[in-house]
Amino acid sequence: MTVMETTGTRTDHCAAPPQPQPRPLRRPDGRDSYTISEVVAFTGLTAHTLRWYERIGLMPHVDRSHTGQRRYSNRDLDWLEFVGKLRLTGMPVADMVRYAELVREGDATFTERFDLLESTRRDVLARISELRDTLAVLDRKIDFYADACRVFEKEKVG
Repeated sequence: MTVMETTGTRTDHCAAPPQPQPRPLRRPDGRDSYTISEVVAFTGLTAHTLRWYERIGLMPHVDRSHTGQRRYSNRDLDWLEFVGKLRLTGMPVADMVRYAELVREGDATFTERFDLLESTRRDVLARISELRDTLAVLDRKIDFYADACRVFEKEKVG
């Protein structure tokens, strides 16, 4: 899915290669208005979290029905998907809120948004490197125990 940010006159299409999602955002075709319970079902987030995102400024203004119930749009769902990706990077909530503020401020903040995302990217790459090192240690330990189990089983049988 493509995540889009629209500011003033420009649309930013963030089209990274598809990655496995913990909970894919499956939406009925042709709809653009969802209740909070539907968004909970689509995203796996809680209603409390959705309301908190709105309260802290991480979520843009969510439209309301004539009875005051929140009505989320496809654009809101796209934003939530992007926020989910930011969460996976380990980006602090304060930085996510700052990023959301910058988006709302418009095109003049492109440089600051770029810098924030570039910094987060560097952090992700460092974590990937650490995880590769950790995986190598685990692989060595697993190989050791696999060999030890084979020797143990041979001695037990023999």
